[in-house]
Amino acid sequence: MKYKAVGIRLDSGDLAYLSGEARKIFHTIEKEFGLTGFVKTSITASNDLNEETLDALNKQGHEVDCYGIGTYLVTCYAQAALGCVFKLVEINNQPRIKLSEDVSKVSIPCKKRCYRLYGREGYSLVDILTGESEPCPKVGERILCRHPFNESKRAYVVPQRVEELLKCYWPGKSGKVRDELPALKDIRDHCIKQLEQMRPDHIRRLNPTPYKVSVSAKLYDFIHFLWLNEAPVGELQ
Repeated sequence: MKYKAVGIRLDSGDLAYLSGEARKIFHTIEKEFGLTGFVKTSITASNDLNEETLDALNKQGHEVDCYGIGTYLVTCYAQAALGCVFKLVEINNQPRIKLSEDVSKVSIPCKKRCYRLYGREGYSLVDILTGESEPCPKVGERILCRHPFNESKRAYVVPQRVEELLKCYWPGKSGKVRDELPALKDIRDHCIKQLEQMRPDHIRRLNPTPYKVSVSAKLYDFIHFLWLNEAPVGELQ
């Protein structure tokens, strides 16, 4: 069966530069493989585009054919939007990682568990992601919490209470029974209780302190092992 390429999507990085480079590649492919019209393959750009971004692209010059505009199109931006993206982390039990020049868009591979660690004052200190098979953090036991991508950001935490945050209600496999979701009121009450256990400086409206989400030492090592194995090696000429 023959497939015809419809287009590509650019969702991060320098959109003006990358679209120009992509068009050059299309030219090369059309010439070398005799694919008439391939140079006209559509290039779509997205990534929180607004009118300022579009104006800047037009002034720089670009090869973008169409734009994907969502957040700024349908939202009154005086009321902040919740950006939410699903990232693929595993295929057929094989951990996968999404690579990007923008480190914030690099995904954390494999199935995971998530825990909230509490301090002596009853406030939550940090959330930590672990691999699915790793043991649960224990109360009173020192655990190393690491930033997933910055090797210098790390801290030992001795939790006074540990709460598991992630529960799977629907495994997505045929024959597996779905758990009953809690009532909407129970979800709301749980959310309010969680906010009450946050330090006031984390939830203040003006300049809130960022809340830390970390990974275990074992998951940190696996992320960087997979990253190095999957990342292409550049060549300079």
